[in-house]
Amino acid sequence: MRYSRLHNISMAVLAAGMIGISILHFVTGAGPSLTTNDPRFVLYVVLVAAMGYYAWAGYTRSRNPEPQLVIDHDGIALGFGRNQRFAWNDIVWVRLRRLGFRPQLQIGLVPDAFVRSDLRLSMWNLDDGLRPIRGAPAAVAVRDNGLDARASAMLDVVRSFRPNLVKS
Repeated sequence: MRYSRLHNISMAVLAAGMIGISILHFVTGAGPSLTTNDPRFVLYVVLVAAMGYYAWAGYTRSRNPEPQLVIDHDGIALGFGRNQRFAWNDIVWVRLRRLGFRPQLQIGLVPDAFVRSDLRLSMWNLDDGLRPIRGAPAAVAVRDNGLDARASAMLDVVRSFRPNLVKS
């Protein structure tokens, strides 16, 4: 699975549009005063910085042709800046769970393989495709946000290679 070009370029365009609207708001005089004493100005600056990040992230992801998730006869390879491959022997279970509205492919790993991989997972990085799973110390969740395939399709591919690993 690769980053979806349409999803990510849309994210970049919308974020750039929001920055443009904020700037237009200041130019027309409808915005707050241009001093750090005005909390509305500080809020606008923070929001413009956040939208700038998402515009940059959307653009760079739309230009990235490398696969972020590969499920094949050798196992599962995770991209997302980590570039780690897990053999089927390193995988204990795979399941589909929802976090809010979004399904995630959750992968339980052998503890040694998880530690060796050093995935650098963080609960606080909201824009990361890989997340830790609470209560499962040697597991990783793959979010399908911005990918060209849904998490349910990823589970189907796992099921085609190793149906015994799929948990409900």
